[in-house]
Amino acid sequence: MTELFAVDDSEHLDLPGGELLFFRAPDLGADPDDLFEAVEREVAWRQEPIKLFGKTYMQPRLLAWYADAGVSYKYSGIRHDPEPWTPQLAALRERVETLSGSQFNSVLANQYRDHRDSMGLHADDEPELGAQPVIASLSLGEERIFRLKYRHDKNIKAVKLPLTSGSLLIMRGDTQKNWRHEVAKQSQPCGPRINLTFRYVYPSQAQG
Repeated sequence: MTELFAVDDSEHLDLPGGELLFFRAPDLGADPDDLFEAVEREVAWRQEPIKLFGKTYMQPRLLAWYADAGVSYKYSGIRHDPEPWTPQLAALRERVETLSGSQFNSVLANQYRDHRDSMGLHADDEPELGAQPVIASLSLGEERIFRLKYRHDKNIKAVKLPLTSGSLLIMRGDTQKNWRHEVAKQSQPCGPRINLTFRYVYPSQAQG
């Protein structure tokens, strides 16, 4: 059974084989609605194809990759070369680093335009992220359900977390090794949501 309990201004999620830290309303330096508008305006959004079972589809969301110079990232067979940090993304990186106690050199931005956009079940376990990556996920805009599913035992129930605007979820330890996560499509219409997942990519392993 999962349980949230407070640790200072954050809440720790009791997760078998994983570690989650959740800030419901951290100090981000500005109102979440204003941050949503700034990030939506500054980021160079694009939609990219993805190949599944031999067929090519357009990914059901918009995305962008921002990072320090030379920090590329490859996932789903697509290599992402970095855009330079925007002023707002750079400011948010500093806030998130302070809250998480970790350093990040990149952020993957996803925009879910409405209830039909989604992110499939996956783990952020690419080798260039290291053995125990820290993934800090900042939500802006419409609330969506974040679902985690245990990899090794079907009897362990999936965990569902509603991610509200301005909340910060930090995944660390062996979370990526033992759990997968998703934001599924939903039947009820909703407005747009932006998700910023800050991470550290080890450059020497990301260039291949």
